[in-house]
Amino acid sequence: MCFSAALALPLLPNLEKNSANCISNCSGKDEDSKKGQSVKLSLPAYKWRLVIAYDGTRFSGWQYQQSTPTVQCVLEEALTKKTKINRKELCLVGASRTDAGVHAWGQVAHFVTPFNYETLDGVHRAVNGLLPSDIRVREFSPAAPEFHARFSVTSKIYCYQVYNSTIMDPFLRHYAYHSEYKLDAAVMRDSAKHFVGKHDFSAFANTSRNDRVPNPVKTILRFDVVEKGPLLLLEVEGSGFLYRQVRNMVALLLQVGRQAVPPDIVVRILESRDRKELARYTLLLPPHGLSLETVKYNEEHLILPTDSPASSFGRHHSISKCKVLFV
Repeated sequence: MCFSAALALPLLPNLEKNSANCISNCSGKDEDSKKGQSVKLSLPAYKWRLVIAYDGTRFSGWQYQQSTPTVQCVLEEALTKKTKINRKELCLVGASRTDAGVHAWGQVAHFVTPFNYETLDGVHRAVNGLLPSDIRVREFSPAAPEFHARFSVTSKIYCYQVYNSTIMDPFLRHYAYHSEYKLDAAVMRDSAKHFVGKHDFSAFANTSRNDRVPNPVKTILRFDVVEKGPLLLLEVEGSGFLYRQVRNMVALLLQVGRQAVPPDIVVRILESRDRKELARYTLLLPPHGLSLETVKYNEEHLILPTDSPASSFGRHHSISKCKVLFV
């Protein structure tokens, strides 16, 4: 049960230090600390990068927990069965610790093995065969020693879906928030521009269960509001995000779109740096409308090691043609 527990990389020093870091990363702590740093391995080993999609409806988020099913937990089980390596030695690390109920199309993770694979199509197919249907590894690739799923990140893209109609589409009920109020997308789009840039987002962060105090200053590269019929896509790209920051930002924009608050309210709340100020105007949105779309990386860390096996993106089945003998 989930609740229980390329090629050769160069020899690197500081085994004890790096091993401790590896186990710490597996526990899911220090999401934004050491950002941009690479974590190298201390023994001859092979590092692998996964791009993962999942429906987060029935999971308690990404991060491993002993008492409840999480995406990391289920993925580790599949990898352990295939590789015969325990979870601490695999050291599976995800780019983002998505919250309970949040989905992903482009979550990225890495893990290590003491052995190489000549080809990845077979192991890729085997791992997906061990996973439930609501989790899929979309890409299985070798990774350079410098690559780290969390610390090599340059930006992340999240998308929050809002279904803006009097009647909810039942096929989207697990993937979009239903707003019965008519929303003015143009006003929301203009208001979202106030988020772009480098700001202190203390007012948009919920208190984390982590004992660490994160840096509240983040850079938002873009915040788009796209209309597709009754569906509104609020897509935000940033250098990093605080706990529940995206859902809080979208919640305020919905209030702007309903014309319940003026568009410049974003500036006032940002400047307040006070979560209680945001709470005067809106509540946190539910998680099911949110999805981690893409994680972008330092290009140098994505260079594959020499002589590594080709990346696997899955394979189509083919029907073998049988020769029929006519007498």
